[in-house]
Amino acid sequence: MQAMTASAPSTNNNPRPVADGRDSYARFVLLSTRWMDNDAYGHLNNVVYLSLFDTAVNQYLIEAGALDLHHGAVIGLVVETHCNYFDSLAYPQRIEAGLRVHSQGRSSVRYEIGLFAEGAALCAARGHFVHVYVDRQNRRPVAQLPDAYLSALKGLTL
Repeated sequence: MQAMTASAPSTNNNPRPVADGRDSYARFVLLSTRWMDNDAYGHLNNVVYLSLFDTAVNQYLIEAGALDLHHGAVIGLVVETHCNYFDSLAYPQRIEAGLRVHSQGRSSVRYEIGLFAEGAALCAARGHFVHVYVDRQNRRPVAQLPDAYLSALKGLTL
């Protein structure tokens, strides 16, 4: 059995995650923290990070003209999510959410998000989620992403 060193990968053969820099993201969305986001330890509760991921992507899609929350025929359902934490964020603090598309299928997209304290060089948290885009009425995956989504996703591709 090989001895583990500080730079060796973890036992599950995955290297230890590291914080991304700003150049790892195609676009940034400015978000604000709220008083209620802090937990008893004085920083953002872990579930808030996932909420910020969702907010950043949906804010971008709305601003890009792809997502119509109330009348759009297509909606995105989150089917997978993940987050790595590198540094604390807290209220009151402004956050810059870096966005990129990792992969895109016929009806699904894996978004990757980095949450940066305003002006910070490295992200405080990094994660992803997968949206499966479905028909609003029957909740079945769409045959193909609508053109407005395809256009918006181009803006998130490095």
